[in-house]
Amino acid sequence: MAHDSEKKQRLHLVFGGELATLADVQFRDLENLDIVGIFPDYESAHAVWKAKAQMTVDNAHMRYFIVHMHRLLDPEVK
Repeated sequence: MAHDSEKKQRLHLVFGGELATLADVQFRDLENLDIVGIFPDYESAHAVWKAKAQMTVDNAHMRYFIVHMHRLLDPEVK
């Protein structure tokens, strides 16, 4: 059971993949998506997203995203 003093988890998924075109978010190969992981808060997800994005800066079609899973699981909570 979580204590009131503990920070509430706000889960975030970080993933990426190569886009088919730069004009749309359509992945070239769904089989090769890079599912980086699920993180307990935006700050840790953002740090990993930034590192992964910087590692692929030479590939204009490679994109990484942060999905706010907590918004999908509980839409009432912002």
